[in-house]
Formats: sequence, C-alpha cells, structure tokens
Amino acid sequence: MNLNEWIRKNTYHHSDFADLKDLVALKKKSGLNVSLCIPTLNEERTIGKEVVIFKSELMHRYPLLDEIAVIDSGSNDRTLEVASSFGADTYLSSDILPEEGSKRGKGENLWKAIHQLKGDIIVYIDADIKNIHPRFVYGLLGPILQRPEVSYVKAFYDRPLAFSDSVRPSGGGRVTEILTRPLFSLFFPELSAIIQPLSGEYAVRRSVLESIPFPVGYGVETSHLLDVYKTHGMKAFAQTDLDQRVHRNQETRALGRMAFGILQTFLKRLQSYGTLNIEGTFETVLRQFQARDDVYETIEHDIPEYERPPMITVAGYRESRGLPPLEPKKKTEK
Repeated sequence: MNLNEWIRKNTYHHSDFADLKDLVALKKKSGLNVSLCIPTLNEERTIGKEVVIFKSELMHRYPLLDEIAVIDSGSNDRTLEVASSFGADTYLSSDILPEEGSKRGKGENLWKAIHQLKGDIIVYIDADIKNIHPRFVYGLLGPILQRPEVSYVKAFYDRPLAFSDSVRPSGGGRVTEILTRPLFSLFFPELSAIIQPLSGEYAVRRSVLESIPFPVGYGVETSHLLDVYKTHGMKAFAQTDLDQRVHRNQETRALGRMAFGILQTFLKRLQSYGTLNIEGTFETVLRQFQARDDVYETIEHDIPEYERPPMITVAGYRESRGLPPLEPKKKTEK
C-alpha cells in the first residue's frame, strides 16, 4: 500500500464519529471496556475541566468510558485533589507496582497505567489542553471500535495559526518537523504518513500496549510507533483529525532536550533492529548555553532514556491478570 492510499483509508475526522449513540452501541456489541488515562504533573489549572467534561459527556450521558484515571508523577500543587473532587480515580505513579521502583517521566505514568487500569482499550489524553472537548476521546475510539484490525489510533490537530488562503501546512510541532519526520522518512518511510507522531493523545488496545517497552522520558511516543510498526505493520494504525488543540508552548531549549531524548530512543531502536551497526553506548548529557553579560555558561542536562520492559513480562502484572509466572531464562553453557 502506498502512502497516499494508506492516508486515504486510515485518516479520519472526529466528526465521522460524532453520532455517540451509534458509537456506544458499537462499543456494547464489541464487549470491550474503555479506560481513560490522564498523566499529570502540576496541572491543577486544567485537570478539573477535563474530568468534568469527560465524565459528564462520556460516562453519564453517553457511556463510552468505563473509568477515568489520573496518574500523577508527584505534583506539588492541587492536581490530585482537584481531579478527585470532580470524580476521577487518582493515583500516584510511585504507588503503582512499588516493587518495580519509581522513575520520573510521563512514560512511566503511561506504563504504570497499563497495570492500574482495567480497560481493553486505553485512551491517553494530556492534561494541559485548554480547549478540551469530548472529541478528543471519541475521535480516537471510533476507528478502533469500527475496525478490529486497527490497534493504535493517533491524534493530529492544528495549532491556532492564521493563513491568508485555504492552503495551510499540516503536520506536527517543531520537533516533529525538524527531527522525527526526517528520521522516519530516512529509515521508515511508511511511518511518515503519521501526521503528528509526537501527539500526546492516542487510543491503544491493551494487547498491544502490554507487549511493547516504554521509555519513561521523551522517547515514549516515538518508540511506540517504531515497535508497533515492526511487529504489526501500518495496518495497525489509524489517525484522527481533532481540529485544533490549544496548549502552552515550550521554549526552544526545552524542545532541544525533548529532541535529545527522542534521538537516543530512535538510535537505540535502529541498533536493536540491526538497521544500523552502532557499537557502544550513547552519551546522555546534553550541553546548552546561556550568556551572562559577556560570559558564556554551559548548562548540562543528563537525559538518560531509561526504558521499562513490556508489561506482560512483569511478575506483578501477570499475577494481577491471572497469568502464569514466566519461566526463568535458562543459562546458556559456555
């Protein structure tokens, strides 16, 4: 299948699924449960509105969601208090699977959500969306509920920019267009059909989520696409246009740190796939600069892209799901 054909068959608009009664009937027929995970860190200003809208519209009015959970990295504001007061289940990431320890990063929250939540499908939505709307959930659920072969649905959207004519650039943010899309185009050209590979909104079948490793940092979305593609191919993916997403923009140096983590993850994947013969380990320190008067100062950021193993291999998860323990690997004789 060429890229244009894939885009035509696997790209949707949220309005395609706006008949929520039909979507609820489809969900009921499938027998699947759906969980919503909102990973947070200091999001007290936006989390309440998200929980209220999703709970009132997609649990009470149209029962598409079976649970709404906030998985928090250790906020020092009132994020958990606000989310709980509006009816979300709230968890500290460090309290989930405590025997596995705790890491800092959004990917850690996403990984631990697989253990904590019950759904056959998990929808991940970022907590900082100012123009939140039910379409951020039902637009992602639609392709999975309609098509059994689809396992991973990514969101894409426009930022609020004005143009003088009807032709406008469409794609991801700055890191996507400068780093991720060029890398995909070089090594995995089919994945360049994903319009916004780094979007934080996606819906995934549990069977896929539990089978892939999770970087705990910036590389989690990139690793997902690469690993699912290698295992299932492009037929597993779909994407939905959610129109516009309004959120806080990050300054350039923060984007540099994000790009550094993504690049580490990408190169490690190339190494593990045997695509490139890369020997040794990668440096984890990013150096940036700032000027104080006429003196240039180096700022060093240690950004190791630690990875969690596939959840299906974790003893505590297997026990919670009623799965038999994995047999220990046999030592090979020298």
